[in-house]
Amino acid sequence: MPSIVPIATFRSPVSGKFGLPRQSSLAEHLRGRIVFEPDFKDPSALSGLEGFDRIWLIWGFSENASDGTFHPTVRPPRLGGNERVGVWASRSPFRPNGLGLSAVRVAAIRLSSPDGPVIEVLGADLADGTPIYDIKPYVAYSDSFPDSASGFAPEAPEAALKVVYRAPSPLSQEDTAALTELLSLDPRPAYHDDPTRIYGLTFNSHDIHFRVNGNILEVIDFTAARGPAEGGFR
Repeated sequence: MPSIVPIATFRSPVSGKFGLPRQSSLAEHLRGRIVFEPDFKDPSALSGLEGFDRIWLIWGFSENASDGTFHPTVRPPRLGGNERVGVWASRSPFRPNGLGLSAVRVAAIRLSSPDGPVIEVLGADLADGTPIYDIKPYVAYSDSFPDSASGFAPEAPEAALKVVYRAPSPLSQEDTAALTELLSLDPRPAYHDDPTRIYGLTFNSHDIHFRVNGNILEVIDFTAARGPAEGGFR
């Protein structure tokens, strides 16, 4: 079987997997960029893509640590992190081949930029630095089946938390809106409910610390990022 190689790298304000939306399109204001690898920086490869609103991304779960063992069941966050289902009945990142599939909205196609041709997208659930293996156009008549049964996830999750900023945001208005969207979806593990615990995520070169009490998420502070994401909580 031939090997596959990344055609591009995803650039996102979210460093690390903690804080990412659990599915694509849940955080519709979250902006990212697809930057092509040197062998694939040919603008002609994007010809015709301007006619599509959305694209499919096939990518790798590069943030996962795996021991190579096949785990036939997983515990989806949608079921509270306690109930097990078969891995093929889930979108868990812990899979034999570690491949993700996401539909994202095309915000802009820039054929000439300092990084070469790039695609700017909205609503991706990919962390910064994620390898992308393929891009395909989203075709509504064959890719959308709104009346299909969706198992244990019949509806999109609603924003669970009200986000309150106790510290002023140093981010742009657009980035603050995207961060608010991410935080309102409750990035904590499903089994966490400790109002004294302080969590941290890295967003657009800032470490953001917050805590959750009931349905209120309080952003405590913003500091300049010192490195990779803090690992979720402390």
